[in-house]
Amino acid sequence: MGITAQCTDCKRIHDVLSRVGDKWSVLVIISLSQYGTLRFNELKRHLGISQRMLSRTLRELERDGLVNRTQYPTIPPKVEYSLTPLGHSFKEPLRELGLWAVENLPKIDKAREAFDEMNEVKEGV
Repeated sequence: MGITAQCTDCKRIHDVLSRVGDKWSVLVIISLSQYGTLRFNELKRHLGISQRMLSRTLRELERDGLVNRTQYPTIPPKVEYSLTPLGHSFKEPLRELGLWAVENLPKIDKAREAFDEMNEVKEGV
């Protein structure tokens, strides 16, 4: 019996991991966890992200229940974003993943160099 047959929720798990593991989602969650509530343009400046990509990312994070969007009836409109309790619960796993990456960067760099050298020899470059 294959893993797909064993995991009836694999597609749903994949969907969630695709969302929370995507570069911009991770960076938005990190920013909101560090700075608290931020306006759209503050997030845009912090991340160096395009307006379109930030809008899309925030919409998906809001849809998944990780981010709150609060709009105030002012002119111009004021919109703020913050983490929901579910978003806050993701901070610790994200922190652990970041620590793992930092601790293993030298090993990853070494593995990449070895891989690239081996492939250069195979390709005759």
